[in-house]
Order: sequence, then structure tokens, then C-alpha cells
Amino acid sequence: MKDFVEFIAKHLVDKPEEVHVAEVEGERVTVYELRVGDGDLGKVIGKRGQTAKAIRTLLSAAAAKMGKRAVLEILE
Repeated sequence: MKDFVEFIAKHLVDKPEEVHVAEVEGERVTVYELRVGDGDLGKVIGKRGQTAKAIRTLLSAAAAKMGKRAVLEILE
């Protein structure tokens, strides 16, 4: 899943080398922390948050297929 989030983010931003995804495993949920470079946060979030919502939906659906729960946090 970490690679999935990283792949999507790298194709949205201007500085793909500054994209980092950290995976934090919890008892019931996995949190993915997506960090992007300066100026790229708006590209990952999108207009009115639509891009971020789409990424979160894809992540949640993929995790649900594996019987897990996943949360995406987007950080600058």
C-alpha cells in the first residue's frame, strides 16, 4: 500500500524526489503519512480537496479488499 500511495503522489507533484510515505501500523488501522515538498501540497490536495479525497477513497477500498483499515494523512 505504501508503494501505491507513493506512486500516485509522485505523478501529481513537480518534485517527485521529495515525496515520502511513512507507514505506521496500529492494532486496527494503518496510517500512511504522505509528505510532499514545498509548493506541491496544493497539487496533492486539489481543488476543494477533491484529489485528496480520491486518493483516500482508493486507499480505503484497496485496504478493505485485504480486510484492513487505512488512513491517509497529508503533510507538508
